[in-house]
Amino acid sequence: MTTPAADPWTYVVTDVELDGPWPGVHSMRSFASVAVTADGLEHGRFEAVLEPLPGTSPDAATMEWFATQPGAWEAATRDAEPVARVMERYVAWLQDLPWPRMFAAFPLALDGIWMDHYLRRFTAYGIRQGHHETDRLFVGPGLCLRSYAAAVTGTSAGLVDVDTLPDAWFGDVEHTHRAIDDTLGYAHLLVELFRRAREGGAETRVPE
Repeated sequence: MTTPAADPWTYVVTDVELDGPWPGVHSMRSFASVAVTADGLEHGRFEAVLEPLPGTSPDAATMEWFATQPGAWEAATRDAEPVARVMERYVAWLQDLPWPRMFAAFPLALDGIWMDHYLRRFTAYGIRQGHHETDRLFVGPGLCLRSYAAAVTGTSAGLVDVDTLPDAWFGDVEHTHRAIDDTLGYAHLLVELFRRAREGGAETRVPE
């Protein structure tokens, strides 16, 4: 029997903190990325706090939610930098990571959309780029960790969330809604899901 080749990918696990739900109407206030391999080797971390975009304003309901999360708003807004400068630094950081690279988030449909919006507005890149583009940051459309967790565990995708998966799968990193904390937890989750997928069987099921 042939031994499967080691996974060669660098997964850029990312979490964003927002002042509202809609790109262009509201702003991304902070984000963090952790670059890891499938077996848990970390290649680096990036975190930043961004100035709000001109012409945007915070969403009232989102701000009410932030009021219930001690320290999260301060962490998402303290020492904010100009967006163009942050995104330029982020691209340079990504380009130094081993290739091939894939973007990953929990869920991809939220964090991926926001990161794609900011990359396309302020750089020459995006999360998913055309096949004709040879200068790319990532390969493929990205990995949705929420969907992958549902597939690995056999759980309905609608039931998979931070609160329904074991804390140990997140490396026991507290989910604080600070971008770097949450990203580190998701990076642990990615590695745990890969391990369970490799081992298969009953090991994949979520403990009740």
